[in-house]
Amino acid sequence: MQVQELMNSNVVSITPEESASLAARLLTRHNVGSLPVCSNGQQMRGIITDRDIVLRCVAGENDPQATPVREIMSKDVVTITPGEDVRKAASLMAHHQIRRLPVVDNGRLVGMLSLGDMAKNNLFNIEASKALSEISENWKKK
Repeated sequence: MQVQELMNSNVVSITPEESASLAARLLTRHNVGSLPVCSNGQQMRGIITDRDIVLRCVAGENDPQATPVREIMSKDVVTITPGEDVRKAASLMAHHQIRRLPVVDNGRLVGMLSLGDMAKNNLFNIEASKALSEISENWKKK
C-alpha cells in the first residue's frame, strides 16, 4: 500500500514568519503535535512541534508573540513521497524517532502520515506498533 492511500491530505501548516504564539494556538485548535512550516505554494521549509515551542522559545525566555517560527523550527525534516510504500514510512519513523511524517511531492507538502493513520489500517498494525515501540525504547534511553 502506498503512503497516499493512508495520509491525511487536510494539513494545517504555518509560514516561517508567523509567531510561535500562533503556532501554539494552531496546535491546540487542531489537536495536533506538529505543524509543517511552508512558504508560498506549500514549499516545505521545516516543522515545528509543541516541544520546540516550549524548549526553544519559552524555556529560553523568549516572547512567543515576538518569536518567529523560523527561529525555533526544525529545518532538517524527514519526509516521504506519496508513492512510497507505507512500510518504508514506518521504518523511517522508527529510525528517526518521529510519529508524524510530512508527505512531499516535488518539495510541496501534500499530506501528513502518522503512526495513528497506520494503526487504523489493520494491514499495518504491526509496522505501526513496531515503530512506536522503537521510538519509546530509544526515548527511555535518553
